[in-house]
Amino acid sequence: MPVRTTTLDNGMTVITDSMPHLESAALGVWVKSGSRSERIDQHGISHLLEHMAFKGTATRSAREIAETIEAVGGDINAATSIEHTGYFARVLKDDVGLAAGILADILQHSVFEDNELAREQRVICQEIGASHDNPDDRVFDLFQEAAFPDQPLGRTILGTEDSVRGFDARSVRDYMGAHYVGDQMVLSAAGNVDHDELVDLAAEQFQAIKATGAPQFERARYSGGDHRESSEHEQAHIVLGLEGRAYNSDGFYAVQILSSILGGGMSSRLFQEVRERRGLCYAVYAFHWAFADSGIFGVAAATGGEDVPELVPVILDELHKAANDITDDEVLRVRAQIRAGLLMSLESPSSRAGQLARQHILWGRPIPLQETVDRINKIDAGRVRHVAGQIFEGGRPSLASIGPVHHMPDYDRVADGFK
Repeated sequence: MPVRTTTLDNGMTVITDSMPHLESAALGVWVKSGSRSERIDQHGISHLLEHMAFKGTATRSAREIAETIEAVGGDINAATSIEHTGYFARVLKDDVGLAAGILADILQHSVFEDNELAREQRVICQEIGASHDNPDDRVFDLFQEAAFPDQPLGRTILGTEDSVRGFDARSVRDYMGAHYVGDQMVLSAAGNVDHDELVDLAAEQFQAIKATGAPQFERARYSGGDHRESSEHEQAHIVLGLEGRAYNSDGFYAVQILSSILGGGMSSRLFQEVRERRGLCYAVYAFHWAFADSGIFGVAAATGGEDVPELVPVILDELHKAANDITDDEVLRVRAQIRAGLLMSLESPSSRAGQLARQHILWGRPIPLQETVDRINKIDAGRVRHVAGQIFEGGRPSLASIGPVHHMPDYDRVADGFK
């Protein structure tokens, strides 16, 4: 059956993708609110709110929320990202109403009790400490700050220990009331689920949600820069990148293909040149993060300090080669990989529910698979080379490193490599 979409009177969108051959369903509520929705005095509140939503409502304790869903063999979880927050569950088909009811309860009637808040603040501070102890995580925090300094997009999702400990129940409640409004929320489900029944459930159970009024997030301003942090780690963890493309931009799919050609797997250019041919590191990969109004293309690697002076120039060289000699065969291979990944993801109801919600948040509608495939198939080697040239020639890089950073080349020297 086709994907169906209904907008409720309160502005919330309900989307379903029926998979009647399954015995289960995945459903969730995705909110167009994440870390970039925060003011500086709210740094980390989106993630704290995501945690607190499970810590008790007017009718259920935190334990009762967990026990109710697990008593029917289901599971429930949540995740905060830069541009949205998702609350999702997986249950058997007969328990869709139960799961929808729990989601409605935690998103409208959470009480944010002081003791629970203090306990969760302590847990998140431990999570922040753990991320600082992990150079694989920490280097990306530094990279994001270098790319988008002094703005929400450049701040971490977790917040800082000081910012997280500074929130009280009222500030969390006010933030939820301001941002969790109907036209910013999507109830998405895939699996053995009936669309009309879910619409009726949502209309009945989400009545406390106001329709509109969420603040607009601050527009992205890519800058670029250098953040390096000396540590006793044996490996130098490095992320190097430049401004990429937004989701709705003309070059989005070309950059996705470019990142896969350069560093998307064992056959990629960076893996073959940096690891297989030169043995400079164990792992190296490229990535492209797209946002609503900007993006970031990057390469990440870790290597022994003594190999850094050779590693960075090799990476720069491979980026510039991409603007000149990417071939049709490489593009065809990556297009096949992307198509296979899309098809494989459709076999999971959880993936399908999440994709539908994010597509609606980003593009205002579900995107049919064939439409995506057609867009990808229009990208040829010439288009990828053109976009590579736009990104890699004349851009101001973002550079982050942790470890024996005294081996890193000067930032100006790296920046000169893109002129």
